[in-house]
Amino acid sequence: MCSKDQIIFTIMLISLYFLRRYHFYVILQSCDDSEYTLQGPAGGDDVTGLSTEPSHYQLLSELGRGFNNLSRVNMARHIPTGQLVAVKRTNLDECTEDELLQLMNEVLLSRLFRHSNLLTSRLVFSCCCQLWVLSPLMTYGSADALLRTYFPDGMRESLIAYLLYGALKALEYLHQMGYVHRGVKASHILLSGEGRVYLSGLHSVYSMMRDGKRLRAVFDMPHHSPTLLPWLSPELLRQDLHGYGLKSDIYSLGIVACELVSGRVPFQDMPPTQMLLQKLRGSHCCLLDVAPFPLGELGGLKVSRSGVDSGIGESVATGSLTHSTTAPPADRPQSPAPKNHSATLHNLVQLCLQQQPERRPSASELLSHAFFKQVAKRYTMTLADTL
Repeated sequence: MCSKDQIIFTIMLISLYFLRRYHFYVILQSCDDSEYTLQGPAGGDDVTGLSTEPSHYQLLSELGRGFNNLSRVNMARHIPTGQLVAVKRTNLDECTEDELLQLMNEVLLSRLFRHSNLLTSRLVFSCCCQLWVLSPLMTYGSADALLRTYFPDGMRESLIAYLLYGALKALEYLHQMGYVHRGVKASHILLSGEGRVYLSGLHSVYSMMRDGKRLRAVFDMPHHSPTLLPWLSPELLRQDLHGYGLKSDIYSLGIVACELVSGRVPFQDMPPTQMLLQKLRGSHCCLLDVAPFPLGELGGLKVSRSGVDSGIGESVATGSLTHSTTAPPADRPQSPAPKNHSATLHNLVQLCLQQQPERRPSASELLSHAFFKQVAKRYTMTLADTL
């Protein structure tokens, strides 16, 4: 039989459980009758003028899942206007307390952040027990989806520079605001039909501000799926008294660079303990300037499959892509072609993957790196054309 103390403790847990949910619904209700809108960029990436009635949206193909596989991401058509958007639906009754807090954090931060390279929740409303989050449709999907579909052996340096530069602009903004992203990976870098690069995955963002002051380090372990471990920095995984800071995102960006170059994620096939030991010893991905070799001999490298915990818009182009990832055409190369990577790309990766975080450059410093010299001008012109 349960003791009186056990019964009281159980009642307290149940009360806290429902209080969390009530608090979340109150936040939604306080945002202008269960919905709120944010000022977005002009053009096809703006969804702020659409309605908040679920019946006004026709759900089309499923584009993927996100948020620990609890959210379904669908392409949807806004029936009154015909505009295509991405809709992420999350059943709040299936979320744990920690997951509810992450959702609350993402919703509230979306009201705070304003940056052209940061994918925030542009339109949020509740429908019964579901949370609907609308965002612009990322026509070209995520960088991970582009790798798997069109660039199985890695992208050209010009495209890599364009994607990384946009992600860096978003990171620079987040870091200046005092936030660390903690979830930078190829599946969280999205490309719209108008050529704008977005960084998503805001549910993992963590504030380094306390009482108006910026902390030198944080010690919070993000509630991530194990699939994200290859991108995390050594100091974040180590969880020691030194903690981690903004430079942990720079390490993750270096892993993304290796991912985009080769089409494969470093450390992907390693058990978590072995991965941690390799990172603590200073072992990291290096760019391979080698002759072709069979994919089966890649050892610790694996074809990128980083889409388990995706941001809104990940794989949004899969419904319209004509190539199959399960049955590659006969003319597709089965092994990487010889590549001669530029010295600037080698240097960029080396800087990002420094084992000591203080030796890594900041996001602002990386934006002036020689690898981005040419793409910075084109990037500014492209954004000017979309505004």
